[in-house]
Order: sequence, then C-alpha cells, then structure tokens
Amino acid sequence: MKIQGLIAATFSTFNDDGSLNLSLVPSLINNLVEQGVKGVFICGTNGEGPNLTSEERMATVEAFVKAANKRCLVLVHVGHSSIAESRRLAAHAEKAGADAISAVSAFYFKPASAANMVDCMAQIAAAAPSLPFYYYHIPAITGVAVNPLDFLELAENRIPNLAGIKYTAATLHEYQACLHYGNGKYDILFGYDELLLPALAVGAKGAIGSTYTFAAPLYLKILELFEKGDIAGAREMQYQAVKMIQCLGWYSPIPTQKAIMKLLGTDLGPCRLPLTTLDVLQQEKIARYLDEIGFAAVLQSVTN
Repeated sequence: MKIQGLIAATFSTFNDDGSLNLSLVPSLINNLVEQGVKGVFICGTNGEGPNLTSEERMATVEAFVKAANKRCLVLVHVGHSSIAESRRLAAHAEKAGADAISAVSAFYFKPASAANMVDCMAQIAAAAPSLPFYYYHIPAITGVAVNPLDFLELAENRIPNLAGIKYTAATLHEYQACLHYGNGKYDILFGYDELLLPALAVGAKGAIGSTYTFAAPLYLKILELFEKGDIAGAREMQYQAVKMIQCLGWYSPIPTQKAIMKLLGTDLGPCRLPLTTLDVLQQEKIARYLDEIGFAAVLQSVTN
C-alpha cells in the first residue's frame, strides 16, 4: 500500500467531564472527506492515544471505521508501553475493519537498538497480519532515536506486513534515504507539517499531520502548486502554514490546536491531564494572532 496525499492525525473527542464523546466523529469525518484528505490517523499523539484506556481506544476505532464507511482510510495507532496491549489493540483494529496500523516504540522501557526495535514491532505487526503496518518514528516524543534506515534493513525479512514508516522527525536526509531504500519499496509518510514542502522536494508523496485536521485546504494547495511546478506559490503557501504553526509552541501544541479548531467552529471538547485546555486569556491571544496573520482568510482563499 502506497498512500498519496494527506492523512489527518485527528484529535480526541471529549465531553466536558473528560469522557469520550464519539458522537462528534461522524461530522469530523464528513468535513475531512469533503476537504479532500485521503484518510485519518487515530489514537496517536494528537488523538491522545496514551491518555485513553485500551477500551476507549477500541471504541474510538469502531466509531471512526463506521463513520468513514470506506470513504477514506483509517490508520490506527496501536502503540503502547506494553507490547501485549499493543497486540490486543492491533488485533482489534484488524477485526474492526481498519485499513492499517502503526505503533510507536515502547516509551518507558525503551528498545536499546534497531534489532531490539524490530523484535518489538514484529510482535505487534504479527497480531494483525492482514493489515499494513507502519513503524511510527517520533524520537522527540519517545526518546528513542533508532536509525530508521537500520530499522528497514532489519525489518524487511522479519515483518511480512511492513508497509513503511510514519516519519515524524526533521532529519530530511534520513527521510530521503528511507524513501529510496529497496528502490522505493516502502511507504514513508512524512509527519512534520511545517516541513511539508521540503519533504516534497526530496520525494514525499504522502504525509500525516495534525494541522491537516483543520487546515487541509492550505496543504492541499501546497501539493497542487508543487505538482504544477509553481515552487514560488507553494513556498508562499508553506509560509502561511508556518506562521500559523508558530503559535502552537506558545502553550501545549495539542490543546492549542483544539482551541484553533474551536475558533474555526469545531469544538472537540477539552484535553485530559497532564494536558490542560487553554484558558480564556490564552484562547483570546491565539485568536488575536490568527486574526493578525489573516489565517481564516488564507484558508478561505484556498478552499474549493
């Protein structure tokens, strides 16, 4: 399986009391399908997967698969600090009708080498043998900086359903090397929204990102302009994305993005501790900044 286009790494959907609110999933999926994304990546970093119980993650998978109804891909993150629990989540995703699974490294007791990582991922992938499996490389979060090229070389003969890597790192030289491994055998999905254009320049065809959940038209425009050879136009659109992304670091990025979605008309509810929802003053600061950079107008200008 090779994915081209954008996969939106969706956010959690909670009630005010912190319980799951899966009634929001159908409208979220409908909006993303209408905007032109190729799929969703659920229960990952942005979906607060580690903040959910396994039962909540399973319920989330079932809700998204039902709402998508084959209109877009549903990629399920099944990573967990327990490999046994990851295997349970993987098997459930397969049974529920997901299109692919992905897993981060264990992040408490960490794999010590690429070979050790392959041992772990092979067990997880084997629990859902019919589904494409993507190793989720995100060293800034897991603290595990295994060379992804070494991972591919060792995993090639160990993980029959290995589809590729969800590559969430800024090391574009290593990303490009992974793209070329085995004459382009694997699907290496890029995961840094602020570097989408540079990733396209070195060969990216598919990308997974959090801001695609609320700004997909902007990034689709970058793809369109790049394919047309309008690099100056693509560069300007990428800069518009970068300006928006700059405010995500003022507070915690995930609550900030949920605040932006609320400003744009989609309230997905609060976050769970240790993440904290932005207070009123913080939300107002974000709103003022987005107004100053004309973010809503930019989105409107690129929406078909």
